[in-house]
Amino acid sequence: MKIIDLIKMGLRNLSRRKARTALTVLGVVIGTISIVAMVSIGLGMSESFEKQYMQNGEMTIIRIEQYGAIIDDKGEWIGSKDQVLDDNLVNMLRGIEHIKAIAPMIETQVTLKSGKYTSWAQVRAIGKDAFSEFGFPELTGGSYPSAENNKNFVFSYEMLHNNFYYSNGRKYETKEIDPAVDKVELTFPAYNYNRNPRKKEFVLQIKDYAAMGETENWEHNYYCYMDIDYFKEIYRKYAATLTVEDRKKALAAIERYSIVYVNVDNIKNVTAVQDAIKELGYQTYSDMQYLEPLQKTSNMLQLVLGCIGGVAMFVSAINIANTMVMSIYERTREIGIMKVLGCMVKDVRKLFLFEAAMIGLIGSIIGVALSFLASMAINKYGGPIFAALMQGSGVYDVGEAKFSIIPWWLPIVASALGIAVGVLSGYLPARRATKISAIEAMKANA
Repeated sequence: MKIIDLIKMGLRNLSRRKARTALTVLGVVIGTISIVAMVSIGLGMSESFEKQYMQNGEMTIIRIEQYGAIIDDKGEWIGSKDQVLDDNLVNMLRGIEHIKAIAPMIETQVTLKSGKYTSWAQVRAIGKDAFSEFGFPELTGGSYPSAENNKNFVFSYEMLHNNFYYSNGRKYETKEIDPAVDKVELTFPAYNYNRNPRKKEFVLQIKDYAAMGETENWEHNYYCYMDIDYFKEIYRKYAATLTVEDRKKALAAIERYSIVYVNVDNIKNVTAVQDAIKELGYQTYSDMQYLEPLQKTSNMLQLVLGCIGGVAMFVSAINIANTMVMSIYERTREIGIMKVLGCMVKDVRKLFLFEAAMIGLIGSIIGVALSFLASMAINKYGGPIFAALMQGSGVYDVGEAKFSIIPWWLPIVASALGIAVGVLSGYLPARRATKISAIEAMKANA
């Protein structure tokens, strides 16, 4: 039997029993929608978890802070410990495999003044190479500190746009600052140490600067940055204006770091590097340690939802098998005629397998199309439900997150699964059809 004849005969047989075929196809449609929708929800929640933590910083970055938080196995804070962050630690970190870059950081507060407007800024002083190694955003003006010029003061977006203010007790006003036009001076807060009354107050006029644009990383939006060597240079000048006792304290303070940033070569190695640092006796923090449990939960959720879809597809497989068995009983005489006319056994088997495969194909195509509509509805109207689920998992801002994501491969897999279910479900009935005796089949009623 030619392939074209096989196709024509199979389609004709399916069309002759429209109601039964439609109901069987409907079972595959429901199974396909269940699989695609359930898996897409799992993928959507997984991506939402990841995006939430990506807003906090790079996923390959580990932070070692002066006051290290102690986290239990459930991810809950149970205390903190004072950690000595110095050059000795940095040297030990260089011996750990998979660490791509290390950035010791000194964090301090400074006062910025522009005319009558004042602002208090949290400044982070880091090595000039860290700006490229740790994924700092593109600048809207100026350049990051470099070997050629390490004196650039990097303003955060919030600092320039929202943080300079003036208040005289009766009115309060803010001003956007443009360092190219507005004179900006930096001083260190007077309450940290006592100034020597015979010394002039240290004031630095910021001439070289850079400006960061608004980003999704809150640290880059609110912290200002300097090169650590230049910071130590001006800090020593500031320390020279203090009393002898406080000068020693101030200079001792910059011998230790506030934070040490570690950049790992691959996201897969973050946990291993954290474990290695922990063996050195230091508590660490990274977004991966919180994302990893969420990813495991998401993977488990995908598995559960996929199994629910699989049950629906299994029911549709039983339905297809039942339909094909009934078709064989009704077409016994037809099978006998085919054999008498010289059709080979394999042609009879191919005919029934083709019909079963077509049911799977048609059902999966319709199911995939409806799955996209279901995904759109979930993303549009499912916000409150999924927001509650994600908040329960530690994600508090779903924003414009997509709760259902259908990647390009999912419709292909679902369609292939639908066809496979059709073929497998139709195999035993097709085999049964090949075993029917031609003589007995001819005796059967039409």
